[in-house]
Amino acid sequence: MKLFTIFGNIVRNTIRGPVTRNYPAKVRDPFPTERGRLIIESDKCIYCGICSKKCPSNAITVTRQPEKSWQFERFRCILCGSCVESCPKKCLHLVSRLEKE
Repeated sequence: MKLFTIFGNIVRNTIRGPVTRNYPAKVRDPFPTERGRLIIESDKCIYCGICSKKCPSNAITVTRQPEKSWQFERFRCILCGSCVESCPKKCLHLVSRLEKE
């Protein structure tokens, strides 16, 4: 009996075609609530470190001494937006991943 159900599945899937989309040719539209990626305007940044203190995943590292630097580990980031909300100079932004820079 199971042989007939398997054969039925094979015929149905052959006729119907693939369920997935052809990715490079057909790009999925982003979801309306998608947060995207983090952008920093480094010329506005005062390197206060509030964003790194508010980041729950410790994806941002800000150092003031000996020279000012701002590091972001994008694979650690959970895109919660805490750093964007806490930035006093508003130099951090979450934009859609499909927008041009």
